[in-house]
Amino acid sequence: MSSDPRLALESLTSALAEHLNAVAARRSDDDPRVDEAYDRIAETFGNYEDALWDAYQESTPLDLFDEDPDDSDDEDEDADEDTQES
Repeated sequence: MSSDPRLALESLTSALAEHLNAVAARRSDDDPRVDEAYDRIAETFGNYEDALWDAYQESTPLDLFDEDPDDSDDEDEDADEDTQES
């Protein structure tokens, strides 16, 4: 990890570009390259946030989620069903 926010930002933008390339070239729903690129975004974003904070005591308005997006859809549906039953 770099303590220079500019270098950390370059790593983040590179990770975003790698993710786009992996998604565009996806061979299946379970393509490991897409998962690896996704994880790299999370890692480099965390590094950027840390470097930004260390240098300027500033953060971004973005948050990372640790849950599977498919799980949250199920929870939303359950909440909608509970509301409809009331």
